[in-house]
Amino acid sequence: MVLSISGLGSQLALNFIDATKDRQMETLRGEARHQREADAFRERMASITSPEEFVQDYEVYAFVMKAFDLEDQIFGRGMIRKVLESDPSDDQSLVNRLTNSSLGELHAALEFTTENGPQSPDFSDVSWQEGIVDRYFETVFVNENAEQNSTVGTVLELRAKVGEIDNWFDVMKDTDISSFFRTALGLPSQMATLDIDQQERIFESKFDLSKLSDPAEVDNLITRYVAISDILSPPQFATSTAVSLLSSSVGQFVPITIDIPAINYSSASIYS
Repeated sequence: MVLSISGLGSQLALNFIDATKDRQMETLRGEARHQREADAFRERMASITSPEEFVQDYEVYAFVMKAFDLEDQIFGRGMIRKVLESDPSDDQSLVNRLTNSSLGELHAALEFTTENGPQSPDFSDVSWQEGIVDRYFETVFVNENAEQNSTVGTVLELRAKVGEIDNWFDVMKDTDISSFFRTALGLPSQMATLDIDQQERIFESKFDLSKLSDPAEVDNLITRYVAISDILSPPQFATSTAVSLLSSSVGQFVPITIDIPAINYSSASIYS
């Protein structure tokens, strides 16, 4: 269980998370439920050789699904098996026709149907296993914070994935990340209903993705996103552990000014 961030604006909540994440992650990893699930994964993953065996071992299967943020699809074991059995080199295969990018990442991590064949990678390899375990705890951490504040959750997800963004199609295939960019760039949510090529042209006219290699540019986007999101959907303020900790450690409040353009676009100017 992560610390409560209720009672904080999104930017202050992010500052609190950044200051306490290492301690919170240590606590999260020490919780009996998570330890038990991680240990079961480590003990039994090495013996799995096929998608069928994978989905049949529910405890291991559920742990990996949670690691890839697919908890809401755990009960679709038949569909997941078909995804993992599909051929990634075939454009018409199931894994390539699904819009959920996390399913593609799951397929790539397990590699049951790659040219190297089953058991590649080596599921008994400690570094491979710990990579999945680390991903599990990062996903739990992000999701538990997102349940308290969806704006904070989206920022944490963006931070985790920003290094993987090479083009606007990488953005558009992820609902939360595309929402982040629309908000930060002052674009209407209705833009998501447009043809993807038209969306790409609009995004390109608003921001150069090569700037994401500059941490200052990423921070600027996050600041704009958080400020606009908190205006559109103000956080519910209440007392919390985070408020108490920050109140005791912060000597003074320093206001900042953010230049946020009004989100008032005509359909002609946006969609042309």
